[in-house]
Order: sequence, then C-alpha cells, then structure tokens
Amino acid sequence: MRFVSNLPHKTEEVEHLWIPVSDGTRLAARIWRPATAEEDPVPAVLEYIPYRKRDLTAVRDSMHHPYIAGHGYACVRVDVRGTGESEGVLEDEYLELEQTDAEDVLEWIAAQPWCDGSTGMMGISWGAFSALQVAARRPPSLRALVIASFTDDRYADDMHYMGGCLLSDNLAEAGTMFAHATCPPDPALVGERWREMWRERLENTRPWALEWLRHQRRDDYWRHASVSENYEDVQCPVLASSGWADGYSNAVTRLLGNLDVPRKGLIGPWSHKFPHLGEPGPAIGYLQEVVRWWDHWLKGVDNGVMDGPMLRTWMQESVPPSTSYEERPGRWVGEPGWPSPEISPVVYPLRRHRVGEPGERVEDEELTVRSPLSVGQFAGKWASYNAPPDLPYDQREEDGGSLVFDTDALTERVEILGSPTVEIEFSVSEPVAMVAARISDVAPEGPATRVTYGLLNLTRRGGEGEVVASEPEPLEPGRRYRAVIELNGVGAAFPPGHRIRLSLSTSYWPLAWPPPRPVTLSVYAGGSTLTLPVRPPTDEGEMRTRAFEDPEGTPPLETTQTGTVDSRWEVHRDLVNYESALEIVKDAGTLHFEDIDLDVSRRAYERYSSVADDFGSVRGESAWTMTFRRDRWRVRTETRTVLRSTETEFLLDATLDGYEGEERVFSRTWNERVPRDHL
Repeated sequence: MRFVSNLPHKTEEVEHLWIPVSDGTRLAARIWRPATAEEDPVPAVLEYIPYRKRDLTAVRDSMHHPYIAGHGYACVRVDVRGTGESEGVLEDEYLELEQTDAEDVLEWIAAQPWCDGSTGMMGISWGAFSALQVAARRPPSLRALVIASFTDDRYADDMHYMGGCLLSDNLAEAGTMFAHATCPPDPALVGERWREMWRERLENTRPWALEWLRHQRRDDYWRHASVSENYEDVQCPVLASSGWADGYSNAVTRLLGNLDVPRKGLIGPWSHKFPHLGEPGPAIGYLQEVVRWWDHWLKGVDNGVMDGPMLRTWMQESVPPSTSYEERPGRWVGEPGWPSPEISPVVYPLRRHRVGEPGERVEDEELTVRSPLSVGQFAGKWASYNAPPDLPYDQREEDGGSLVFDTDALTERVEILGSPTVEIEFSVSEPVAMVAARISDVAPEGPATRVTYGLLNLTRRGGEGEVVASEPEPLEPGRRYRAVIELNGVGAAFPPGHRIRLSLSTSYWPLAWPPPRPVTLSVYAGGSTLTLPVRPPTDEGEMRTRAFEDPEGTPPLETTQTGTVDSRWEVHRDLVNYESALEIVKDAGTLHFEDIDLDVSRRAYERYSSVADDFGSVRGESAWTMTFRRDRWRVRTETRTVLRSTETEFLLDATLDGYEGEERVFSRTWNERVPRDHL
C-alpha cells in the first residue's frame, strides 16, 4: 500500500467525544474532518461498530478515515453501546436498540455545524450490516452506503446457519463477541467510572451462542434486520463489495439483482478484508473508489461513477490447492447487470461417478455414501481471514469419504460466474440428515482445489421457489425426495485438461455441526443434476472498465509489536483412541500504542474434535484472553465456551472471569441445554 499525506484538505482529529442518544446513554466517538469544516461544512461518513475505536481498530482506522477526511468529509467512528468507551451493555448483535442508537447518531451528526446535513455510512462486516440495516429504516440525512463483506439474510447466509445447518463459526463468533463485549473502557477517557462500567458489562453479558442456538429455524429473530425480507426498504445508492474467499460472497449479487436504487458491485479474490487491504491479492485502490462514490452521491459531483459495468469481479485462474495465497491470478471482468445476460445456466446430468454431457439421458441408478466424520477437516473456515492460513486444502482425502462425480478432461476452457446448484433425487436412512456439495478443480496430476461449496439440512429442503424451508420436516427413511443445494457464488476458470468434480458428503465437520446420527444417503443418478453458471471464456463483448489504481491510505499510527505472535492451524489424529481434532491458535502478542501508552494483548484458541465416527463425541471450544495495561492499570478477561451435543440436545458450558492485576474480581459459569430442532 502507498501511504499518502498530501491530501486536498488539511485535517484535524477529535480523539474522543460523547454523542448522546435518546435514552440518555452516551456513545463514544472519534472524528476526523477538514480543518475548515466549521466555516465550510462538509458531508459526514459514519462507521458504527463494536470493536473499540481507541485500540483494537485504531491502526486500521488511521489508514482510511483520515484519507477520506482529507478529501473533504467528516469521518465519524462510533463504538456501539456497551463497547469501547460507550456506555451501556452490548447484549446481542443487530438489536432494535442498536439501530435506533444509530439513527440518533446520524441525527446528531447532521445537526453539527461542521456537517452540511448529508451523511453516508460505511463499514466492513458488522459495520456493513449496520449500514444496510439502518438504511432500511430511511433516516432523513442518509444519502448513500459503502459496504463490504455483509449479508442481507441473517439466517440463510450468515456465520450462524447455512442451508439450515449449524456452522462452527456460530460458536467461534459467539466466542469472539463474548470476549469483546466484556472488555473494560479506558480510564484515561472515562475516569474512575471505568470499574463501574466494566462491572455492568461483566454482570449483564451472557454467551451469545445460547440465543443463537435457541433459534434454529428462520423465525422473527432472524427476519429482524434481514433486508432480504423487503429490499424496497433501502432507498439510497449502494456500493457493495466482498471477496470470493470470504463467507459473504453471495450478498453482493443479491443486492444487485433485488435493489431498485443506483448500485455497483465489486467482488475480488479477497478474504474477509477491505479491498485496499485485500488478501489474497491483488488489492486495489478501494479508497479512491470510495471517495469517488461519496463525491457523486454526497457532493453531487458529475464524475461518471455510475458509468461502466454494474458488477466488476475477479475471474480466478486455476491454482494448486493451498491453505493461503499471496496472490490469485486472474483478470477483472465486467457485467452490465445482474442476473447477467452473458451467463447461461448449463445443466449436466449425474451418472455413476461421472458428470454427464448436457442433454444426455441417464438411467435411474442408486448411488450411496455414508461419510466419516473426518470429511471436512481440510475444509478451511466458513469465512477466510487469511491469518492463520484457513483456506481449504487438497480435497482428495475429503473425496475419499464422499460420493464423487467427475467430468471428462475438458477439451476447452470453462468459466463460471455465479452460484452453481445441485438438484438431487435422494433417500436417507435417518430422519435428520445433511448434505455438503463441493465443486473442485482437478488437475491432470490429481490435486483437487475446492472452488465452491454449499450445505443443506435435508429436513429443511425447500419447496417451489425456495431452497431452505422455514419449517423443518423429519425425513422418512427409504422414501424418495428431491432437494436443491445452492452453492456459494464464485468466479473461476477451469483450463483444458482439467476436470470439474462434484463431491457429496453426509457430514462436513468441523465446518458444520453433524446430524445426530450417521446417515446413509442414496442419490438417484437418473433424477439428479449439476447446474453451472457458464460465462463465455472470452473478452469479446465484455464491458470495458477503467483499471483500478494501486491501494492508498494515510500512514498508520505508531505502534510497537512485542511478545510472541503465534498463529497455528493444525489437524491432529490419534490412532490409539481415534480422536481427531482441528486446533486453531491466533495469538497477536502484545501491541503497544505509542500515542496513548497502552499495551493490548489478544489470544484466541479454538478446538474442534471427535472420536472415530461417534457423532455424540463432537465437541467445539472457543477461548479468549484479552489484556489491557498502562502503568499500574492492568485488566484481563478470560472467556471460554464449549459446545457438545447428544442426539436430542445441545450442551453449552461457558465461563467468564475478570481480573485486576492477578486478582480475580468477577467469575460466572453457565451450563445450559438447548433442544435440537431437526438439526
């Protein structure tokens, strides 16, 4: 990234101030704005997230908020209620109170003398969720959005459930927020009230996984704040982006296809990162794109920002399997709209271990699979963060426990762009079952690189017009059914000589929680198909688009890294007691913030284990340690959440401990049971 300081506007920073909301609670804010904004008001841009503006996001914030401010905007970074120095307690994600707070913040911003009354919202992940959800409420000052790595459907396409299957990221994210929601405010800003505020957080925070487990169906809990319930609620322009390695690759095209406002989409090869920090590369000059978007929609500049394709996306070339990539080879392609007129769904019949030719007649034949619990250990994370390496590895071992269908060796290049689907006619041996469908690029020498995948809880198979049903139904063993599995969207090229492989498995642990009992799945070849969204592999007729500039940002604030940084992603197999485990360590060491003389240490640990094919042995654990130190002030929180299951229940055990120095000043334990609901 190129760091720039010579920007069109000289800026000033307000390191901390309070913004009052309707019930009297004060939210903590940090502001960057042009030095002349009091005399010459400017539009304002809000980022609203729970990840601590003073420390945990301070380095990242310092690279893009001053950059945008230097182009003539007031950038306001606010911590959600109950996080950082904001008062109150954060009890769950995307609550009604969180959104009304955001409306109050926007109203406050628009009324300030340095703001001209126009606002925008931007963010990645939670910040993008917030922006989209608040936009659906139509606050009067909000003119446009810039969002990255988000979803419009909190049940069907988020880190909690996928295709009605419980994701292990549900536990991992709950562990992350258990840690973040119980951190103390900084005494340097809130004074002696810090202990009272911290105590309130400790006493009122619970493991969020409990609430998420209590809503295993698509109910009103998930419908709340899911924009997919009514896209017409969003009435402002949207610039939406994500990455093919992210868990949120699908929502960009859904917004393009369903919103009725000016909109642009951008999907790169990236993991869960802003595009100017994109990994795998190439990263792009995203902040320049953001400034152009704000210039047009907040300042009225006629800069052609809506020219060119509606969607720009990275068409990925074939690569060998790896758990991380520095760069993904490929090229940018443009689509005039979505669905794109350039893309054709091509239907391939499934036959015994083969993907047939389009239009080929296939006789009815029963093919069976009963996958071991080990299938899924090389699946990577639901959403890649690219640190530690967390992309799927060579799929050949996974395919050994799967039902596999291969094309013949390709005679010409094939490109796909969009969401493949698999339609199966099937029967099962148990009333609760799942299927994981994977598409891989198989090289002539045999290595298999996973391109995309999808999950479906077969008790939630959809009817006409829906993939995932809201109301589950137990399966009748031996009875034939039909189901459609929708895979994650992707842009990928398969070269001549390679094969396209479809793999089906009845478990995918630990990416997804397995069903209560092992299942034998029968797939009937005569009634099953694979549909690929095929794009012509040529540049002829493509919408031309200007090249992206190199990534830019303002210089990051000064920090010093101390302590040992430890990132591990290890698969263990014990051939004495047959235990298998995936162990993940993310230890950031200690980061010293020079400007505020603060040391922050973070360590996260995850472990997902099982014994042989004992589905009752499945266990997931997420543990965090967060430490803050300055002079004699030293505070630490330790959180731990463990999830297990029987055939009928989920068992959740959790602990929360708070320390001042080495003295434990708070401790609480949870031992809860939640019934399994066709899951």
